Amino acid sequence: QEKETLLEYQKTVLGALRDVSDSLVTYKETREHRERQDAQVKAAADAVRLARLRYAGGDTSYLEVLTTDTDLYSAQLLLAQAQQQEAVSLVSLYSALGGGWK
Repeated sequence: QEKETLLEYQKTVLGALRDVSDSLVTYKETREHRERQDAQVKAAADAVRLARLRYAGGDTSYLEVLTTDTDLYSAQLLLAQAQQQEAVSLVSLYSALGGGWK
C-alpha cells in the first residue's frame, strides 16, 4: 500500500509538472501571437497614414483610405482577441502553478 501511495504521488507530481509545462508553452505562443498582431496594427496604422497623405495630395482615391481604415480596424479586432487569449493563458499558467482557486 505504501508503494501504491508513492506511485500515486509521483503520478500526481508528474501531472502537475506537465500542466505547468503545457501552460508555459501556451503562454509563450499566445504572447508571441499577440506581439505579431501588435506589429500588424502598427503597420496598418502606418498604411492608413500614408493613404491619407496620398489622398490629400490627390494621388489616390478615397476608396484606398477606406480600405486601409477597414484593414486597421480588422487588425485591431484581432489584436484584442490575441490579448484576450494571452490573458486566458496567463490565468491557466497561474492556476497550474497552484493559483488560489479551482
